[in-house]
Amino acid sequence: MAIAQPMPALYAGLGCRRGCSVDVLEALLQEVLEHHNLNATALRGFASIAGKADEPGLQQLAARHALPLVVFAAEQLQAFEPQLSHRSAVAYAHSGCWGVAESSALALASLSHASATLRVARQVRGPATLALACAG
Repeated sequence: MAIAQPMPALYAGLGCRRGCSVDVLEALLQEVLEHHNLNATALRGFASIAGKADEPGLQQLAARHALPLVVFAAEQLQAFEPQLSHRSAVAYAHSGCWGVAESSALALASLSHASATLRVARQVRGPATLALACAG
């Protein structure tokens, strides 16, 4: 009889345009989890760039899942640029970061473990982007 492996902790990085609704963010999250056969119970937190700290949709998503929303300065996110699957000149022009979703997911995962890797690369749904990272 095989012993089930514990699901690794997941850290969600999110980027969005101003005014992006919690429903759009939730739909993107659920689509990504379902497509990759992952469970929301593995989520340990949400992350984004500091400029989005007051974004209602992100705050509501974190509250809905009873998880923290951690934000990082663009300078902190730059350290993860070599690990990004996609580099957006538009994101860089607006935020000073080449990819908000992926780099913030990696930054949050790295808080709990020295090595963080992307589990799900940047996914887009309308005005929102999401990436999932795991630690270790």
